[in-house]
Amino acid sequence: MAGGEPPANLSAQLPLAAHTTWKVGGPAEWFGEPSSEEELQAMARWAWERGLPWRLIGAGSNLLISDSGLAGLTLCSRRLQGSQLDASTGLVEARAGEPIPTLARRAARAGLSGLEWAVGIPGTVGGAVAMNAGAQGGCTAEVLRDVTVVAPDSGSVPFILPASSLEFAYRHSRLQEEPLLVLSARFQLSAGHDPRAIDRRTSANLQSRTGTQPYHLPSCGSVFRNPEPLKAGRLIEELGLKGCTVGGAMVSPMHANFIVNTGEATAAQINRLIERVQERVRQAHGLELHPEVKRLGSFDRATMSD
Repeated sequence: MAGGEPPANLSAQLPLAAHTTWKVGGPAEWFGEPSSEEELQAMARWAWERGLPWRLIGAGSNLLISDSGLAGLTLCSRRLQGSQLDASTGLVEARAGEPIPTLARRAARAGLSGLEWAVGIPGTVGGAVAMNAGAQGGCTAEVLRDVTVVAPDSGSVPFILPASSLEFAYRHSRLQEEPLLVLSARFQLSAGHDPRAIDRRTSANLQSRTGTQPYHLPSCGSVFRNPEPLKAGRLIEELGLKGCTVGGAMVSPMHANFIVNTGEATAAQINRLIERVQERVRQAHGLELHPEVKRLGSFDRATMSD
């Protein structure tokens, strides 16, 4: 496919470490941070017309980006923020880049219940929908009504997918496989509650997370899916792996399902530590721990070092 000059607001060879919560990742061949849905579509269309691979990231949590960087176009939705809440009906609409903790706080202040669990999740609305983010016993699928998406090709227009069509499962939706851009989402919350009571529950959830998880160091959030009914963190802790390191990557002494960047970690070191933990759990329990974190780019074992 042919294409013209890149849109004016695209950057070439932009390092991605500053755009991930792990603070690692090589350069994007092309990088765009659109400030409108129209600009987002134009950037994605440019890549589609040139046959370039593209992907959309939000806050950069739940991502491990290769040290060698990413080919094609990387789009970041963090400027696409904003939300509208109807306190009488409980209907909430938010743009893809709206931070999910911000939305949870706004909902609490309006007396809307259903997002109290989301206050400590370091992600955006778009990412929460795509990953079916969850915590504290709640998840996105339980409150999502529908999502507005668009394909990157030149003839497409935005359309709505109801939540029932997203094939939600544990930390999964069909949006992880389909080439669609999330523009916004609507949530159906429970209205008419005392805002002070909702805010107290929201604050208690945040305090519980910050008191047991290593928010003081860069991480991606939980690394592994829980092999229900077992908990990944408990399995890792019982094997004495808290504090285990590969270079600057360390299994958190605070919570064993977190791998933190102690300052100078590389993506390769983090990936090797993920594999080391998987290997130890496999040997001890015959269980396969599956990462929640999504790897982007090339992870060649030959280039990894401890």
